[in-house]
Amino acid sequence: MSESAAEPQGATEHDTGYEPEAPAPLNVPRTPTGDPDVDARLARMADADRLTADGHLAVYEDVHAGLRDALSALDAR
Repeated sequence: MSESAAEPQGATEHDTGYEPEAPAPLNVPRTPTGDPDVDARLARMADADRLTADGHLAVYEDVHAGLRDALSALDAR
């Protein structure tokens, strides 16, 4: 029994023909908050610019944890 649609020569089952571009910086401007710890965490977000999407989660979780810690530290003052 033959397949209904023939695959193009050289194509594989998972080949979609789409080749994504490399990660590129978004150059989103950041306004300093005046708190050096918060500013450092927000600057860390720029690390996601050079990562593919599957690497963003680790950066976001790290920044979120740092910002949560900074907020918790305000309660201790």
